[in-house]
Amino acid sequence: MTATPFFTIRPAQAHSGLIFLCDHASNDLPEGYGSLGLSPQLLATHIAYDIGAAQIVRALAARFTAVAFLARWSRLLIDLNRGEDDPTLVMQLSDGSIIPGNRAAGPGEIARRIAAFHAPYHAAIAKEIADVRKTGILPVLISIHSFTPVFKGQTRPWEFGILWDRDGRLAQPLIVRLSEAGFTTGDNEPYNGALENDTLNRHGTQQGLAHVLIEIRQDLIGAPEAAEALAGRLALILAQALADMAAGAQDQTTHN
Repeated sequence: MTATPFFTIRPAQAHSGLIFLCDHASNDLPEGYGSLGLSPQLLATHIAYDIGAAQIVRALAARFTAVAFLARWSRLLIDLNRGEDDPTLVMQLSDGSIIPGNRAAGPGEIARRIAAFHAPYHAAIAKEIADVRKTGILPVLISIHSFTPVFKGQTRPWEFGILWDRDGRLAQPLIVRLSEAGFTTGDNEPYNGALENDTLNRHGTQQGLAHVLIEIRQDLIGAPEAAEALAGRLALILAQALADMAAGAQDQTTHN
């Protein structure tokens, strides 16, 4: 039996309403794709996955008794955080490295990868959201990524980047809480959160659900013990931001 293209964490307790996502959790590749022509050294770098992100998601899901979806395969096979029509869905070149196994990936092969790996992941998220909403809970989506400390020779000062598009209900209080905790935090830095049809646009913005994408600098979470420690701090900060969001919603209801 073919493995599903994602891992699911599902707590035994009642649903907390939070859904954690990790689009770039793994650098593994499925049978039949080999190493995409890359060396083990390159597959161990950021071009293949978001270093440390999966451990953060697993730790946060446990602390919040939340559901989580984590990609089983490398982002180089297909990027789950892209729309089906995005030209970077299957990368032929990533941060200066040619991906030999993707150079001959034409429309037919890309369509096969969408059907086998991309579509099931997003269908599972959509079904989870629908199931939670049936219980009367509005789920909150939290996506975890990581970024390199240095890019094109430039050291990045941010420890966290909070990415968001039009809905700042959770992003804005989270930026404040992270900054208060002493973290150098980028508001839509080092990346911009406005990416049409990415995971949170598709399942958050288009559905009217609160959401946020949290980018963490990889040197802070590259080692397992460091990731576990940071997850503990982030859990407390995230809980504060979620409470701030809830209080803001209550204030708005009171004044309407």
